[in-house]
Parts: sequence; structure tokens; C-alpha cells
Amino acid sequence: MREAVIEELRRKAAGLPLQSGVYLMKNADGKIIYVGKSRALKNRVSQYFQDSEKDAKTAAMVSCVRDFDYMLTSSEIEALNLENRLIKLHKPKYNILLKDAKSYPYIKVSLNEEYPRVFITRKRCDDRAAYFGPYSSAALAGNLVQTINRAFMLPVCSKRFPRDIGKTRPCIYSQIGQCSAVCSGKVSKEEYRESFKEIVSFLRGNFSEVKRSLEEKMKFASDNMAYEAAALYRDRIKSLSFLWEKQKIVGAPRDEYDVVALYSDELVSCIAIYYVREGAVIDSDNFIFTGEKLVDRDSVVSFLCDLYMRRDYIPGQIYVGFPIDEEQSALLSSYLGKIANGRRVNVKVPVKGIHKKLCEMVYENARIHAGEYNMKAERDSELLIKLASLLALEVVPERIEAVDISNYGADNITAGLVAYSNAKPDKSHYRTYRIRSVSGTPDDYSSMREALCRRLSHADEQPLPDLFLLDGGKGHVSVIKELFREKGVDIPVFGMVKDEHHKTRSLTDGESEISIAREHSVFVFIYGIQEEVHRFTVKTMKNAKSKSLVHSSLEDISGIGKKKAMLLLSEFKTIKRISAASVEELSCINGISRRDAENIVEYFGSQKTGARTPEADKSV
Repeated sequence: MREAVIEELRRKAAGLPLQSGVYLMKNADGKIIYVGKSRALKNRVSQYFQDSEKDAKTAAMVSCVRDFDYMLTSSEIEALNLENRLIKLHKPKYNILLKDAKSYPYIKVSLNEEYPRVFITRKRCDDRAAYFGPYSSAALAGNLVQTINRAFMLPVCSKRFPRDIGKTRPCIYSQIGQCSAVCSGKVSKEEYRESFKEIVSFLRGNFSEVKRSLEEKMKFASDNMAYEAAALYRDRIKSLSFLWEKQKIVGAPRDEYDVVALYSDELVSCIAIYYVREGAVIDSDNFIFTGEKLVDRDSVVSFLCDLYMRRDYIPGQIYVGFPIDEEQSALLSSYLGKIANGRRVNVKVPVKGIHKKLCEMVYENARIHAGEYNMKAERDSELLIKLASLLALEVVPERIEAVDISNYGADNITAGLVAYSNAKPDKSHYRTYRIRSVSGTPDDYSSMREALCRRLSHADEQPLPDLFLLDGGKGHVSVIKELFREKGVDIPVFGMVKDEHHKTRSLTDGESEISIAREHSVFVFIYGIQEEVHRFTVKTMKNAKSKSLVHSSLEDISGIGKKKAMLLLSEFKTIKRISAASVEELSCINGISRRDAENIVEYFGSQKTGARTPEADKSV
């Protein structure tokens, strides 16, 4: 049977043209499991179905292929673009994929405002502000923003300038020397904006240039006996120097490049990147992919194209620590050059010297991260085996889902569902269910039944787990077991029973309790699931309640109805943040016009200074 399928695939591949394009491998259900590109489709696709020896990952993918489609392109760069779009669209099982851009924080300098600010955002707008990043973590971006705000004594309050100048007295941050007190009116707009030249330069990695400028200003102030100003410049240099010196120095002061390395074994692969600016490693990324993903030279080239599409800046040099041929190097250089607005980008594979040693260092970093991932995966596997043994399960529960119910009286009854894959939270599959069948007196049993009934109805879109956990006792389990019998579903269900200290005491199958205290790792894992599903459910329920409270306030604004109020709350989370936003920030939101944004700013600006609505600080 399989031989006949392979023979048919060979025949089909032999009929492909020697032209650039994209191919889409499909499984028996017609689902796309891998997307690739080639400058000669016939040669590339045919290789998959030859008898020649393949690595384990490629062989596993090919064993699932039952058919393929292809799309021709006029050039290899066009094929690269199309491949990236199709991977994002279909999320094939065997392709490596960069996680959503929303996960990556940027630092925004709002130069488009009269009085700019520096803050973290996860959304880029075409608003003439300066964006830096994305950064590998919110912690790194937050540390940079905090240092900059303190070093340049920028206001971090919710006041808007020039609107709020002179309306209140300077706060305690001014008294302790962490704010220049723009609100006092003693700092001119020109003086305030002048410091942002150095802030932008620093964020671009030009520390030596910023330091030189600050030293000149410090000397000028000192020579003119403005010792207080000189001390401020001195402290600013000290703060920025401390931050910069924490970075690893790997080159000359003007060196600017990225270093990419790849480690791969049968279990896991890791792409590691060091971002070098002014000779120092200012940030790094480590991307882990499980063993089933095909991580070869072609896929890494595609991955890098996608990564740099999302980054604010591409250096002129990128050093790659794994072999790619001249054609792949030229393709990547050409593609990145277009992203960089025509600026030349050279992609090189160093064979000796300091850049070769740097590639080896980044490779070692990738190897260590892959090893740590493997060790944790092994511990998680042992944990799940212990859990299966305790509960006498027939299979190890690689996928677990937990459900909880939360409500304020009979209003806003909410069921929250969290998913775990291989003992790790899988937030892409978290779900919320607004309970519709319960009115009047709250009924947790009926609410739980409705939530699980609706979950089962989506089994085709999201496969059912190996184990269901309920935040409840024997009664909850009995109700859900009855539902599963009615639906013909055979999945183990257990309730997470709490003690008087609100900690997980045991698990129940509806008849007896099973103690998990003797297996500490299992206890910690189950307790973590119970806390997570409770946190998620309560947060969702509170959000629903808060939105119903604050909608009326927003809908008082001309042009703002329920739909636009939802858009605003989804983006800014609180009324307070909406009231502090500028016209540019508001009009960045799809669905909010500039006229709407102006109406919002006018509405909140016309309110009495210091007045607050009860809803203003409610988180949504």
C-alpha cells in the first residue's frame, strides 16, 4: 500500500517544472503538514520520495505524506515570501514557526507627541513615533525603559502635557530627583525634547556617541559653575554606563552585526541569535523547536526572513554559524536588503577569526539551551508517568484540560478552561464559556455540564485531551461522567479536591479520593493547574463584569457605541488609560477614526482636573 503511494508521489513529482515555487505536503486527511520552497520544484520535491537515506525527522514527515500541491513563482524571493505567508496561514505540523508578534515587546518613543514619552508596547503603528525592538523579553525592555526614565528624569505619571502643566503640584518623584517636574511649567518644551535625541541614539546602540555628548554638556555646565546641572549629567552617564557595561563586549566600539547559530539533535533544535551593537551583545534570542519539526538550512533561512520582518532594525552584517550555500546566502542577503529599505545586508559564514569564534560561542549557547529543554522535558515526562500510575490511567496524559466555574451571584457566570501539553500550559487553547443555561440561583453542576458539553462540540477543531480535571469534588465528577456517557466519550475525569487551606488535598474519581501528597512533584503540578484555572476563570469573569460597568461611561462620548467601546477597552484595559491616551494612540486602533479619537480626548480633557469616575480604575 505505502509503496503504491510513494510510486504515485514520485510520478507526480517527476512532472513538476524546473521552476521556482512553493510545495505543500498533505497527509491522509488532506491537511497541510509541511510547506517548503525551491528554485527548482521538480528536483527538490522528487528528493523526498527517493530511496536515499534521510534523517529521522524528514523520514517521519515523508511517511505521513499522501499528496502534495505546488504554486509557481517568478523568482526565488517571491517563493520565500509566499512560503512565509503560507506557513503563518496553515501552521503546518513540521514547519518551524515564529510565535506571534504580540509576544514581543517594543520600546516606543512617542516623538509624534509634543511632549514625548518612553514606554513598552506590543503594537506598532504608523504614527511617526520611534520603535525599538522587538526585544526578547518584557523584563529586558522594562529594565531599559526604567533606566532611561530615571536617567533622563522623565515623568512616568498619567498626566498629559501641555494640558496638565500648572494644574497640580509636583509629586514626590520630583522631590527625590527622579522627575524633572514638567508639570510645574519650569521645563520648556524645547529643553524637554532635547534629551530625546540622546535617548533615541542610546536605544539605537550608539552609547559612545551619547556618552560623548553628555560629557561635553557636563563639562560646559561645570565650567560655567552650573554644578547642579553638571551633577545631573554625571549621574545620567553613570546610570547609562552601568546598563551598557552589563552587556558582554565581543568586538570593537563600532562593530554592529548579528550572530546566528543552530544546534539540532533527534529530540530538539535551538536557533540562537546574539545581537551585537557597538561591540557589545545587547540582546539575545533562543528559539526552541521540538524533535518533530524539520529544522534544515532551507527552513532556517525562511525562519530568519520572518524574524527580521518583525524586527525594527537589520544590521549590515549577519554571521551564520552553520553551512549554507552561496545561493541561499545571496537569497537571504537580497531579501533582508529589501526589508532594510534597499540598504546592503551581507550574510556570511565565517571560516576563521573572531567571528568564527563568536559563532562557536553562540552555538554553545544554543546547545546548552537545548540540553536544558531536554532535561526539563524528561522531568515532565517522568511526572506524567507518575500521574498516570497514581490514577491508574491507560495512557500517559500528554494533554490535560482543567475547568472551573466562577460568578458574581447569578450574573456573569463564567467557565474557564485551561490546557496543558506535555506538562506545560498551552495558552493558545485556553477557552472561556459564558454560561447561558443557568439563571436565578447559581448552579455549579449545571454550569460545569454546559461548559463541557460545549467543549465536546468543538472536538473536531480542537482534539479532546487525555485527561479532564474539574475544580470540584465528587458531585462535579458524577455530573460530567454522566454527560460523557450520554455523548459516548471515554476520557478519564477527576475532581481536584481542596482542603481547609484551599490547597489540593487529593483527586477524586467520583467514588473515592486518591491522595497525591506522597508524590511531591505530582502534588505541585496538580496544585499549579488548579491555581491557574482558578486565576484564568476569575480574571475572565471580572473582565466581563467590569466591561458591563464601564461601557456606559464610554458610550457618553459622541460617536462611540458598544462596538467601539469594546475596541477601546480591549486595547487600553482601563478607562484611566483611555483618558490618558493621545489622539495618535487612539486612532491607531482599527475601527477608531481620527474624529473619534479627537472626541475622546476632548471628552476627558473637558472633565474637571482630578475628578474620577468609580469605574476608572477597574481592570478589564
